[in-house]
Amino acid sequence: MAYEFTVGGRIAKPVHEVFEAVVDPKQLSHYFTTGGAKGRLEKGATVTWDFHDFPGAFPVHVVDLVKDKQIVLRWDAPPDGDPAGNYETTVTMTFEGLEDGRTLVRIHEAGWRENEAGQKASYGNCEGWTGMLAAMRVWLEHGIHFREGFYK
Repeated sequence: MAYEFTVGGRIAKPVHEVFEAVVDPKQLSHYFTTGGAKGRLEKGATVTWDFHDFPGAFPVHVVDLVKDKQIVLRWDAPPDGDPAGNYETTVTMTFEGLEDGRTLVRIHEAGWRENEAGQKASYGNCEGWTGMLAAMRVWLEHGIHFREGFYK
């Protein structure tokens, strides 16, 4: 069994608005991809997410997308000296409209190798996705660039 994790949070905006904040590269670049996002998330697409606070631009493969419900992505696991070489993990984001008008977002990432490098990388990405949810909430609810300067 490979390492995996799930993080989640509630955002005081309708589900469509929250979903669009992830699939629209312009919006994603405001609160998450500090170096910018290129390409709208659509099933079968490969887009690029760039983070100035982490070196390099990352290709992100959109495996599946159900409007306002779910996004499934595959991307390279950080190498971090993994003796077994490079591999990909799978990220599944779900969006659930709540009765009070908020949206529950859950992010699950799976496929980390069961070794020290895989464990370390999974912890780093768990931190990153938790930060993404917090930054998205602050951006959508208050228009504040929460992530800017947070990691570097």
